[in-house]
Amino acid sequence: MDRAAPTVAEVFRRYGEAYRNEVGPSLSTAQRRVMSAIERCRTAALGGHVEQCDHCGHTRVWYNSCRDRHCPTCQSLARSIWIERREAELLPVEYFHVVFTVPEAIAAIAYQNKRVVYGLLFQTVADTLRTIAADPKHLGAELGFFAVLHSWGSTLMHHPHLHCVVPGGGLSPDGTQWVSCPRGFFLPVRVLSRLFRRLFLTALEAAFDEGALQFFTSLEPLHDRSAFVRYLAPARHTEWVVYAKPPFAGPERVLDYVGRYTHRVAISNARLVDMDDGHVRFRYKDYRQGGHQQQTMRLAAPEFIRRVLLHVLPSGFQRIRYYGFLANRARHQKVAHCRHLLAMPSPPEPVDKTVASMDYRDRYEALTGCSLRVCPRCYEGQMLVIEHLVAARRGPTIPDTS
Repeated sequence: MDRAAPTVAEVFRRYGEAYRNEVGPSLSTAQRRVMSAIERCRTAALGGHVEQCDHCGHTRVWYNSCRDRHCPTCQSLARSIWIERREAELLPVEYFHVVFTVPEAIAAIAYQNKRVVYGLLFQTVADTLRTIAADPKHLGAELGFFAVLHSWGSTLMHHPHLHCVVPGGGLSPDGTQWVSCPRGFFLPVRVLSRLFRRLFLTALEAAFDEGALQFFTSLEPLHDRSAFVRYLAPARHTEWVVYAKPPFAGPERVLDYVGRYTHRVAISNARLVDMDDGHVRFRYKDYRQGGHQQQTMRLAAPEFIRRVLLHVLPSGFQRIRYYGFLANRARHQKVAHCRHLLAMPSPPEPVDKTVASMDYRDRYEALTGCSLRVCPRCYEGQMLVIEHLVAARRGPTIPDTS
């Protein structure tokens, strides 16, 4: 009988303590907290409750989730709730998926300055899209879009890029009309790429001049401004990758597709194949070969853990952001105005008053169609909580060694 594939949590539980001892103080506080959360997720350490069927007496134990945004076990419900909240914002227009990627040399700086450089990535991508869209030569309208940060490639190496989902049109400057993109075409990719490159490098140099960047190990010489400028010089003359995918097949496909990106983590449990003899094997796609066929990679457990932890975000950093007429401050009014201009009917009741306020079991059923209340053995009784399990006490606070 084949053994079940492992989970990321099981890899961390088996090899995590040895990894902590091996890397010592170089492991940041944020990375330690993520490791601890994933290791404790859905175990007795976080507490839970015991349920029993009121018909056949079947019992089961539910342990609480860690709810950490880096945990591959905890994203399904969060993703479903996010999709529910976005449904009222969909417009009956084409939607485009645009990806902005920084060169490898910039990615190296980003890894040592995540909060600053990832923030610049969001800022300059948003400025690029809004500037080109506002130009009458291209669209002459205010866009509304959201951007999602991914920092990984298929093999878990550091590869920061933004996925942007943009309606094919926007509000005219005076707000009285909806301006549509030409069918099947968003904005010129080369124009986007050139402006993105210029804005980003200008912003990165400004961050250096403000003393906002730090450099370690092989990048330490970049503390000298002339060395920093020389380091960036090749990036000024290479083409930065901006990729606009073909439009979605109708607005109703947008959220189903995009939901795979919004709450994705560096690696899902489904990609893991096995772990044995101190190694972890997982599936990946080689996009240099077209990315059509899955291949497997075998890494020593410490290297696998290291690669997963490359993608831990700074505390409080927002990895999904909204711009233009979807910006949080004016979203409700501006989306309602767009719907009016496009002659759309009124949206359904906001999800904040329905799904998001439900008991978690009712919420799970509303979002997935599967009931947690019906007994999984007899399918006649109801599972009732008969005992609450108290979470284990945490150890001493982890010192900040970052």
